[in-house]
Amino acid sequence: MNQIEEIRMQVMWNRLISVVEEQAMTLLRTAFSTSVREAGDLSAGVYNARGEMLAQAVTGTPGHVNTMAEALQHFINEIPREEMYPGDTYVTNDPWKGTGHLHDITMVSPSFKGDELIGFFACTAHVVDVGGRGFGADGKSVYEEGIQIPVMKFAERGEVNRDLLRILRTNVRESNQVIGDFYSLAACNDVGHLRLIEMLEEVGLPNLEKLGEFILSRTRKAMMERLAGLPKGAWTNEMTTDGYDEQIRLVTEVGIGEDEVTVDFTGTSPMSRWGINVPLIYSKAYACYALKCVVAPDIPNNAASLAVFNVTSPTNILNAARPAPVSVRHVLGHMVPDLILGAVAKALPGKVLAEGAGALWNIHISARPAEGRDGRRAEVLMFNSGGMGARPTLDGLSATAFPSGVHTMPIEATEHTGPIVVWRKELRPDSGGDGEHRGGLGQMIEIAPAEGHEFEFSAMFDRITAPARGRDGGGDGQAGAVTLDDGTRMKPKGWQFVPAGRRLILAAPGGGGYGDPAKRSKEARAEDRRKGYVTE
Repeated sequence: MNQIEEIRMQVMWNRLISVVEEQAMTLLRTAFSTSVREAGDLSAGVYNARGEMLAQAVTGTPGHVNTMAEALQHFINEIPREEMYPGDTYVTNDPWKGTGHLHDITMVSPSFKGDELIGFFACTAHVVDVGGRGFGADGKSVYEEGIQIPVMKFAERGEVNRDLLRILRTNVRESNQVIGDFYSLAACNDVGHLRLIEMLEEVGLPNLEKLGEFILSRTRKAMMERLAGLPKGAWTNEMTTDGYDEQIRLVTEVGIGEDEVTVDFTGTSPMSRWGINVPLIYSKAYACYALKCVVAPDIPNNAASLAVFNVTSPTNILNAARPAPVSVRHVLGHMVPDLILGAVAKALPGKVLAEGAGALWNIHISARPAEGRDGRRAEVLMFNSGGMGARPTLDGLSATAFPSGVHTMPIEATEHTGPIVVWRKELRPDSGGDGEHRGGLGQMIEIAPAEGHEFEFSAMFDRITAPARGRDGGGDGQAGAVTLDDGTRMKPKGWQFVPAGRRLILAAPGGGGYGDPAKRSKEARAEDRRKGYVTE
C-alpha cells in the first residue's frame, strides 16, 4: 500500500469512528431511561460481515463495549444468513450471550449495501426494569430476576414484532420507558447504517473489507510491538470483597507471553446463591479493559486489540453457570480491574494506580405513596461513585466512576423521575487513603422519600468490610457505610425499606493512597486542608 493510499485509509478509519459516535449520540438523545440519557450507560459499535468489531463509540462503558464484541457472534450463530434482510433488527438480554444481566438490552442490525451484507451495527443500554424481583441481588436464580429475551428479531424488514412488545408491556413495571428505549436502540443502529452507506458511496468503496483489513492489521501490529516491550512471566494477586452475606475471595494469575496476555481466575470463591454472580463474558470485558489501560491505552479498541487477551476460569463466582442469579453482576465485575492491576503492578512496579472504590454505588429506588396517602409510583435508578486510587505521580480522582466510566445523573433529573428528594450530595472528607499521593474522595449522599411517600431500595454497594488498599506504602481508603438518619445500619446488598420521614445516608468509599505518606509535601497537605479534603 503506497503512502497516499495509507493516508486515505487512515482518514476513512477516523470517519468510521465518527459514524459510530453519531450512532451512540442518537441513543443518548432519544433514550427514555436516565441511566442512558444522563449517565451514558450504553455502547455502540460497527462490525465487518464476519462479526469482528472494527470501531466503537467513545461514549460507553467497557462492560458494554467489550461484552458486545463477543455477543455479536451469538447473533450470527443463531440467526442464519439466509434469514437476514435489510431493515432487520435483532435483540437479546441473555446474560450469557449479551452483557451479563437481564437489564441490559443488546440490539444488532445487519447492514446491507444493495443485496450484499457488508457488516453489522450493535448497541447496548441499561433499561429501568425487566420485571421479576427488580434490579437487586435477592434472586436465587436468573428466572426470578425478570423476563428473558432469547436472540430473536425485534423487527424484520422494518416491521416491528408486535407480539414481543405486548409481552414486554405485560411483564415490566415501566412499560413506556422500556419500550421507548427499545425503539431508541433500534434507531441508534439505523443511524449508524445510514451514515456508513453515505460514507462508502462518497469514498467509492463497495464494502468494509478493505478498510476493515487495514484497521485490524495495523492494530494487531501495534499490539505486538507493545507486548514485545513488556516483561515476560506470570504474577498473581488476590483481594477480598464484601459479598452478600459473607466475604468473597477473588484470585487471578496474569501471564505475559510473546504474543498474548493470559488471565486465569482459578482459586476465586465458588458461585453465590445470591445475584452477585458474574457470567464470564462480563468478567472478560473488565479484565481486557484493565490490561489495555496498562498495555495499550492509546491503541483503538477493536477485535484485533482484544484478541491479544485470553481470559479463562473454572466455574466460580467470576464464571457463573446458568441459571445462577446475576442481576448485580457489575459489583464484582467492577472489582476485576483492581484485581488484575494488582498482579500487573508486580510486573510493572511504579506504573499502576492503587485500588479504588471499584463498583458503582448504584441505588434502585421503588417509590410509592405512604399508606393512606395519594401520590405516584416510580422506579428510580441513581448512579454514584466513590474515589479512585491514587496514581504513581498524582492524587486519585474523587467521586469518579472507574472502571465503568459512566456519569452521575444530575440531581434535578433524578428527582424529576420519581417522588424522592436528594438532600445532600457532597465529597466525603478524610475518605481518601494517605500517601505521597492521596486517594480520591468518596461522596456523602442523603436521600429521602418526597412528602407523603415511602420507598424500598435495592442496595448494590461494596467496600464496606474490605476497603480499597493502598499501594507501595500508601494507606487504605476509608470504607463505605449505609445507614438511616437515625443511625440504623443497613445492609450493603439487598432490598430494604425507608419509611416516610426517614432519610437514607450513603457514605461512598475512598480510594487507596500511593507511596509513603511521609513523602507527601507540606504544600499538598496544606492544600488538602484548605479545600476540606482532609480535616485532621
